[in-house]
Amino acid sequence: MQLNRLFDFFEQIYQKADVKAAFGEPETIGQRTIIPVARVGYGLGLGFGEGERPSEEEAEAGCGGGGGGTAATPIAVVEVTGEGTQVIPIVDWTKLALAGLATFAWNLFWINRILRILKGRKTGR
Repeated sequence: MQLNRLFDFFEQIYQKADVKAAFGEPETIGQRTIIPVARVGYGLGLGFGEGERPSEEEAEAGCGGGGGGTAATPIAVVEVTGEGTQVIPIVDWTKLALAGLATFAWNLFWINRILRILKGRKTGR
């Protein structure tokens, strides 16, 4: 049955959602061990529907579907040396720049709006 295959697929995805998905395999380079760290997300969806039967002899009309997806984003590197262990974050400069531009545009909008209101008060509108 198609539904059982779909549930088997979801079970496979669920089994892969373990710590190895977030922490990569350690790499040793000289006296350092590097462990990559990622943010991992999973999403699954499922839906079914029924329609009208064309005639009494025909089977019920119905359909269903499902889907899923994953995303992994690197967020840090754990560095282990003889002196100690440290977490080195990975900064996404593109997201920071876009957030800064959005904040600037929002502030510019409100400054412009306030100046128009003040200008309207001065002219008596």
